[in-house]
Amino acid sequence: MKQKTFLISGFIASLFLAGVVSFYASSHPDGLEKVAEDIGFIETAKENTNSDVILSDYGFKGIDNPRLSTGAAGVIGVIVTGAISTGFFLLIRRKSGGNK
Repeated sequence: MKQKTFLISGFIASLFLAGVVSFYASSHPDGLEKVAEDIGFIETAKENTNSDVILSDYGFKGIDNPRLSTGAAGVIGVIVTGAISTGFFLLIRRKSGGNK
């Protein structure tokens, strides 16, 4: 029971961080983009082939409010990652003698 409570608490904390706090993350470029700007080859960068995907560029396409768009993308990302990782864990877990 303690493990289940811990996992649920972690999931809720992740949803809060992704949905609310992520909007306040740094807007400065990441390391590679910063180096490209400093050295001067940022102009040669090409648009990402996935730039039209609904969750590209840390936002949710179709939502005009940047705070809501970033939060929605974060929450969806946490839910999808949680679902995929839970599926993998269920697939690879060792079968025990009894149900827990």
